Amino acid sequence: MADLVRLSKFLALLLRHKADEFGLTLDADGFTDVDSVWKQINKRFPNRYNYKDLLAVVDGDADGKKRYELTDGRIRALFGHSEGVREVTYAPAAPPEILYHGTTRSTLPIIREQGLRAMRRQYVHFAVNTLRAGKVAARHGDTPVLLRVRAGDAHRAGVVFYHPEEEHYLADELPPEFIEFPEDTV
Repeated sequence: MADLVRLSKFLALLLRHKADEFGLTLDADGFTDVDSVWKQINKRFPNRYNYKDLLAVVDGDADGKKRYELTDGRIRALFGHSEGVREVTYAPAAPPEILYHGTTRSTLPIIREQGLRAMRRQYVHFAVNTLRAGKVAARHGDTPVLLRVRAGDAHRAGVVFYHPEEEHYLADELPPEFIEFPEDTV
């Protein structure tokens, strides 16, 4: 069986961090020709992957998170590009009433004061369920905390959300008044 995690990490290198070093040109929306990407995959990993493996990675990982998008023979990373790579844009979308954000206990004081900000990322990420938000929070190592976000209220107040894939919504930032903190974190 093919190592799809390794393939996904290589795609991240190609599409998020070092496109230029591999002779790839990303357009204003972060897309490049999938055939050029496929050539780079075969160059790096001769005879290791087939095109179905690439499509499986684009469809999402075992947890259902989609990191890449393939449209009309063009491919792009959905989230987080290194400096120097164009920002990926999405059409605004109305979110559900409630979304979730996984974070850590150590970040709560600043979130209570300033809300959620993209920091080193292009957008703030929100999950559609607590399972996904919990997995995100657990990656940070500190004590994970799930925040309940009143996304519908925020949207009606003018916060713009984006919906790049089924399990996530994005926003540039979210003021603290739309965040519900767990009672044990007060």
